[in-house]
Parts: sequence; structure tokens; C-alpha cells
Amino acid sequence: MQQIRFKNRKNIPFVRILYSSFPETTVSIISAIKGIPEFGFGALLGSNVADLTLVFAIITLLSVNGGISIKSSILKNDYYYIILLAFPLLLGLDGYFSRIDGIILVLSNIIFLFTIFKENKVFSKIFNKKIIQDKTLSQNFTFLIISLIILLFSAYFSVKYGINFANDINIPAIIISLTVVAIGTCLPELMFSIRAVRNKHEYLALGDILGTVIIDATMMLGIVILINPFYIEQILVIVTAGSMLIAGIILIAFIDSKNILSKKEAIVLLILYVLYILLELYVNRVI
Repeated sequence: MQQIRFKNRKNIPFVRILYSSFPETTVSIISAIKGIPEFGFGALLGSNVADLTLVFAIITLLSVNGGISIKSSILKNDYYYIILLAFPLLLGLDGYFSRIDGIILVLSNIIFLFTIFKENKVFSKIFNKKIIQDKTLSQNFTFLIISLIILLFSAYFSVKYGINFANDINIPAIIISLTVVAIGTCLPELMFSIRAVRNKHEYLALGDILGTVIIDATMMLGIVILINPFYIEQILVIVTAGSMLIAGIILIAFIDSKNILSKKEAIVLLILYVLYILLELYVNRVI
């Protein structure tokens, strides 16, 4: 069987979701292991805000048409996305993420993924025996392992030097994770989405980004909490998790209105991201 090409792979969003989550996931897990889970919290939710605003703004502004047209049914249950994006905010309002909170986040994501699998028969094709017999399987698996090893080392040094840099300029480490690290971990989604939009596969870009955001906000954050429960300033939870929720609501509202994300709306998203960064800087300066 020939290798499945980009234009024929409607199951790409699920595969890409896992791949796209790797950078911020490795950074967050290593942060939790090193005893600084709040750094991982900033990387996960900070990258989500960037995905929902900055990344969508860039790919829309770079689109060949007047915006991104969404003709798939990916948003037919958009209230699922809103509910899941609200979980980190609701669970962290008391300033503490406990292991019970972590379990809730992980279970909520498992239920969500189960629903997606059940409703979308396309995902079952991933496990087709013909794919398993593909001659490129061993080669792809080898490159996957090598990539993951490189990613783990990169994540380790990102955490280490991110914290050192924050200490050198006397700012909270979470600021680095919310900005520099968060934007860096968004690059896989950005590159893939630009390619998808230019090939007129907007549903792939939308599925990739929204799927990554949901997994980061639930499953990955839950894993970080299970490894190392942590206290965090309530105002940081409100600003960061609240911004993620608001960004998700605004983005879905834009798309739902006319099944298109226009370039004017993209500029609004870009402005929202700038305002979010300024708000984070202000809040971390006063606490």
C-alpha cells in the first residue's frame, strides 16, 4: 500500500493533535518532575492562548482568500470545547491544583476523545492492517523515537535555561513559560496549519489547533498535576485560564457566525493576544 498522502488523510487531525502536543507536554512534565509545575502550567495554557489567537490570526492573514472557510462539522458540538476549556479555570480558582483535580482533567479528556472516536469512523482507519504492513513503518517508527529523544533533551534545556534567564533578569519564571516557551511550542501547529490552509484543507488546521488546545488544557495539565500538585496565585489562574476560555469563546463565535474566519476577525484575535501578554506582564509585576 502506498503511503497515505496529505490530501487524502482526513485522519490527520487526530495524529497531528498528539504530535502537536509533544513540545509543551515534554516541557510541562519535566517542569513537574523538577518541582516547578507552575512553569508547565504557564507553558500549556500560554501556548493555548497563543494557538487560539496568534496562530489563528497568522494563518488567516496568510490565507489566499478573504479568510478561512470552515465547511466541516468539527464545531457541531462546540459547547464541548467551551466546557472543557473552562475546567482549568474552575478547578484552579482556589489557588491549588490537587491530584483530584488532575484526575478530573484526565478523565474529562478521555471521555471527550471517546466521543470523538465514536462519532468519527475515520479514526478507525488508522489501525487498518494494510497500514501496519506498510514498508515505511519501521523507518517512520525509528525517526519517531529519535525525534522524541531530541524533543526530551530540548524540553529539559528549555526549562533549565528558561528559569535561569528569568532569574538573571529578575522576573518570575512563569512569565518566560507564558511567553517565550509558549510561542515556541506553537510552531508545529503554525507550520502545519499554514500548509493546510494553503492546500485548502481548512478543517485540518482547525482540527489540529482545537484538538491540541483541548488535550493541553485537560489531559496534559492533568498529568502535570498528578505528578506534582501545586499552589499558584489565584490571579494568575484567573488571567491565564480565563484568557484561554475567553479566546476560545470568541474564536468559536467568529467561526460559527458565518462558517468563516475573516481577516478583520484575525486582526481582532491578534490584538487580543497583545492585550493578553500586556495583562500577564502587569499581573506578574504587581503580585
